[in-house]
Amino acid sequence: MRNIWTNILAGVAGGAVVFAGLHLAGSRLGLHQEHQPAPVYQVNESPLGGTVNTGPDFTLAANKALEVVVQINAQESEQRVRQKEEQYYRNDPFFGNPMFRDFFGFGNMFQPRKGSGSGVIISNDGYIVTNNHVVEFADDIEVILKNDKKYKAQKIGTDPRTDLAVLKIEETGLPILPVANSDDLRVGEWVLAVGNPFGYLTSTVTAGIVSAKGRNLNLLDENQDPYQFYGQNQNQTQKGIEEFIQTDAAINPGNSGGALVDAQGRLVGINSAIATKTGYFSGYSFAIPVNLMNKIVKELIANGSFERGRLGVLVSEIDEESKKELNLSSKEGVIIENLEDNSSAKYAGLRPKDVIVGINGKPVKNYDDLSKAVGLTKVGETLNVKIIRDGSPKEIPVKIRKGL
Repeated sequence: MRNIWTNILAGVAGGAVVFAGLHLAGSRLGLHQEHQPAPVYQVNESPLGGTVNTGPDFTLAANKALEVVVQINAQESEQRVRQKEEQYYRNDPFFGNPMFRDFFGFGNMFQPRKGSGSGVIISNDGYIVTNNHVVEFADDIEVILKNDKKYKAQKIGTDPRTDLAVLKIEETGLPILPVANSDDLRVGEWVLAVGNPFGYLTSTVTAGIVSAKGRNLNLLDENQDPYQFYGQNQNQTQKGIEEFIQTDAAINPGNSGGALVDAQGRLVGINSAIATKTGYFSGYSFAIPVNLMNKIVKELIANGSFERGRLGVLVSEIDEESKKELNLSSKEGVIIENLEDNSSAKYAGLRPKDVIVGINGKPVKNYDDLSKAVGLTKVGETLNVKIIRDGSPKEIPVKIRKGL
C-alpha cells in the first residue's frame, strides 16, 4: 500500500505553502481573457424547448457551509527560525563553521515558513478546527471570516497523529453547522468540499460523491519536521491514525482544514489530503471523518492535547504456520508475542499467545486495526479486548494506563 501511494502528499490538500508566486501564476491562467457571456435560461427551460433535469440543488447546503469556513494564514516567527538555525549549526560539524556557510552560500538557508489553509467554526464563541499541518509550524495565525473580518488566533491544541488542531478567536455569536454521524455516510452519497484553494480563491465550493470510507493511506506515519537536526534519531515516528473519507470533490492547496458537508449542509469531515502526481487535484481527495474529529477536538479544547496511553504489547500478524500452531479458523487478528512490564495489558491479565480479534465490539483483523483502536483511547478509558486463548474466545477489560 505504501508503494502505491508514494505520490500522495499528506499536506498538499491545503497546508501546502501558498506564496506570492501562486498569485502570479494565477494571473497567467487566462483570468484576464475576455469571454462571451453564456446564454441564460430559466430553471427547467431548455434552449431547444421542453424541460431539463437540473440535478440536485446544493444551494442551501453551500450557503450554510460558506458561513462557517474561514481562511487561515499562518507564519513561523523569526525567533523560532533563529533557534532552529542555532541548534542546527551547533549539531552539524560543517555548517557550524561560519566561514564554511558563507563560502558555500548557506548563510541564510533558514527562512520563516508561511502557509495558507482553511478552518471550520465549531462553536459560537470562536473555537475553530483545522489540520495540524496547516498551523503546526506557526507562531502567528490570522483567521479571516466570510465577512472579511480578521482576527489573531490562539493555538489551543494539536494532534499530529490525526492531523487535527484547534484554534480560538475572541468573538461570540458565530454561526456553526449541524454535525452528522459520519459512520452513516454511504458510498455514492453527494458531498460538498468548502475551502480556500491556493489562498486566493476564497469561499470555494466543489461537489462530488463519497468514493470510499475508512481509507488508511499511511500519510501521517512519516510526518517529520523537514528541519531535522543533524545527529538526531530520525526513526522515531509514530503511526498515524487514519480512516479517511475518500471523495472526488475537487480539493487543492489551501483547502486543508475546510469543511466536507452532506447535501443537507451537515458537517461530515475535515478536508485533509489529495492523491496526486502534480501537487494539484487529480481526482481523489480525503477528509477526516467528523466522528473521529469530535473525539480528538474535545480533548484538545479541554487539555491542549490528546493524552494516549499504551496497551503495552508486542504483536505479530497471523501466517499459515501460526494459524495451524494455535488452531485458528482464520488469519484475522494479531498474536501477542510479549508484554511490557507494568503495562495495561499485563495488569489486565493478557498473556503471550493470546490472539486479539476484537476491541469494543469491532473486529481487529491486523496490526493497523489494533493501532487505530488503541490510538483513539485516552488514559483512563477501558478497552474490552476480545481474544482467543487455547482455542476459546474470551473478553477481557483493559484499563488504559499512562505510557512510560
